[in-house]
Amino acid sequence: MAPPPPSMAPRMTALFLRVLTFAFLMVSLVILTTNTDTLETGIGEIKVRFKDMYSYRYMLAAAAFGLAYTILQIALTLNHIVKGNGAQTSGDDKLVFDFYGDKVVSYILATGAAAAFGATKDMKPQFAGLGGDKFFNKGYASASLLLLGFVCTAISSVFSSYALPKKV
Repeated sequence: MAPPPPSMAPRMTALFLRVLTFAFLMVSLVILTTNTDTLETGIGEIKVRFKDMYSYRYMLAAAAFGLAYTILQIALTLNHIVKGNGAQTSGDDKLVFDFYGDKVVSYILATGAAAAFGATKDMKPQFAGLGGDKFFNKGYASASLLLLGFVCTAISSVFSSYALPKKV
């Protein structure tokens, strides 16, 4: 099988990054939303869920927003690849949308991951003797995957920055 034409290489790279972002955000979302644990206190048990922590709620919103944007970008990129370069009538508008969208979404993902890392770092020692390690370790895992989604979106943002001056 022959390699794709040189004009398609940037789109294929963008598609690969978007699919990778989608995978990281989806797994992060699944880990976060299924994160529950029971803490054993001296007076009884307390069930802890991700939605009990505001920073985890923000991380959920950031991941969901990033996931929606990534799905839209995957669909637009696939449309562009399937129809070819000549079929797109508003290519400059898409480049501007990519440029600003990637910037905004990458910042949202970064702040979501940072909020979760900070809260988990602060809260884990407070519940150390109560058996909440599993809960906070899953919080770290989810935030780490969200951070990897941010890295992929940031790389995509750099690519969209390079593509913009050529077309506009």
